[in-house]
Amino acid sequence: MNTVKTVRELRAAVARARSEGKRIGFVPTMGNLHSGHAALVAKAAQRVDFVVASIFVNPLQFGAGEDLDKYPRTLAADQEKLLEAGCHLLFAPSVEEMYPDGMAGQTRVSVPQLSEGLCGASRPGHFEGVATVVSKLFNMVQPDLAVFGQKDYQQLAVIRALVHDLNMPIQIIGEPTVRAADGLALSSRNGYLSEEQRAIAPALYRSLGQIAQAIRNGERDYPRLLAEQQQQLEAAGLRRDYLEIRQAQNLRPATAEDRDLVILVAAYLGATRLIDNLHLDLNTPA
Repeated sequence: MNTVKTVRELRAAVARARSEGKRIGFVPTMGNLHSGHAALVAKAAQRVDFVVASIFVNPLQFGAGEDLDKYPRTLAADQEKLLEAGCHLLFAPSVEEMYPDGMAGQTRVSVPQLSEGLCGASRPGHFEGVATVVSKLFNMVQPDLAVFGQKDYQQLAVIRALVHDLNMPIQIIGEPTVRAADGLALSSRNGYLSEEQRAIAPALYRSLGQIAQAIRNGERDYPRLLAEQQQQLEAAGLRRDYLEIRQAQNLRPATAEDRDLVILVAAYLGATRLIDNLHLDLNTPA
C-alpha cells in the first residue's frame, strides 16, 4: 500500500490503476480506524480491483466547541489496519492541500431536507461540511464505487442524495454497522468513554431493539413508545439528544401506516456524543 499526500500524486496513482483496466473503490475516513472501517475497505476490495482510502479530519464539518482539536490522529496504526484490510492507496492530505485558498471562501455543497433535523439540528453546518468534503474527494478520486457505514445513517442518506442529484457516476454501498459483543456500535469516539461509561453505552442499542420489538408486536403509539425508552436511557445515565422513528428511505417522520422504518438515537455520555440506529422493515419476517 502506498501513501500519498497531494492531489497530484493521488490522481497519478489512480490514473495508473485505470490504465491497467482496474475498477476503483473508495473509502473516505477521518482516521483512528477500527474494525468497522476495516469492514468498509474489505467490502470495497470484494467489488473492485483497486481500493483507495482517505484519512482527513475535515474542519468544515466540526462546529464550535466540538472535538476537532482532540480528535485522535493515529496515522501509523491506521496504515497497518488499511493494509491488512486490502487497501492499495491511502490519501492523507493536509488541511492546506484540501483547502488551499482557505475555508472562508470555499464553495459549499448543501443537501436540503435530508440534512435537516436529527444530527443536522444538533450540529448546524455539519452536513454541509460533509457534503462539501465528500464532493471534493469524489472529484479527486473519481471512483466507480464508494463504501460508507450505515451507523451514520443520515450521513449515508445525504451522500446518496448528493450523488443522485449531481449525477455523479458512483455506486454508493452502505455497509452494516459493526458492533462490539455487547451491541455497542463501533466508533472512534468510543475511545473517549471511561470504563464506567463504556459499561453504560450498550443501553443505546438495547433501547433501539426494544422499540423495534414493540413495533413488530403491533405497537403504533410512537410518542408513548419513545417517551418510555427515553426514560430508560436517562435512568441508565445517558442524556438524550434525539430518539426518533423515521421513514427509512427519506427520513421523514414515520406514521403508523409506514412499513420501512429506521429508529435513530443520539445521546451524550458525559461529554461524548454517541449515535446509533436500527433499520426495521415490517415487510420482512423478524
